Amino acid sequence: MRKTRIGYFGGTFDPPHLGHIILASEAKYLLDLDRIMWIVTPDPPHKKDRIITPLKFRLEMLQLVVAKYEMFEISEVDIQRDPPHYAADTVEILKSNNPTADLVYIIGEDSLLDLPEWHDPKRFLDAIDQLAVAPRPEISIDMDQLEREMPGVSKKTSYIPNVMLEVSSSVIRERVRWNAPFEHYLLDSVAEYLKKNKLYL
Repeated sequence: MRKTRIGYFGGTFDPPHLGHIILASEAKYLLDLDRIMWIVTPDPPHKKDRIITPLKFRLEMLQLVVAKYEMFEISEVDIQRDPPHYAADTVEILKSNNPTADLVYIIGEDSLLDLPEWHDPKRFLDAIDQLAVAPRPEISIDMDQLEREMPGVSKKTSYIPNVMLEVSSSVIRERVRWNAPFEHYLLDSVAEYLKKNKLYL
């Protein structure tokens, strides 16, 4: 019997944009995932140097995305627990909640490069079944070196091709502040929500 395969996509999603949607959709298709769970990080420990939009707004924007795609769901695993929200703790909770399912964790190639610097990266790697990695044009990783630092990472890593989209939440926030066009990076509903709530001005 085929095992259930669940993709988990974590981030601040400030805001969630078309690049996120394309990555999640391609991961579901190429890795034969049954569904994608988006994990909103309320207070990311690695982003203490910048102001994060309040969780209420980020969660409501993500709800607009999920409303359009039935294959997407929101996981409140980090919302329902106290910080700090380390990925190692998150994936262990997810695995305990779905012990018979394959846990596929979706990240960008920049995060794969930084993986040895994560909090307790070995515990993170042990808890997941597969890493789905979105390539970044500016990133080059020596997988042999990464394997020496984190034995077993190569076997669990799968790249998702054709998702090198040069769009980021930070660029969208900047374009809003500069009064530059930004709507084409977002779902219409998210762009309207952003303008209605005067975010990033």
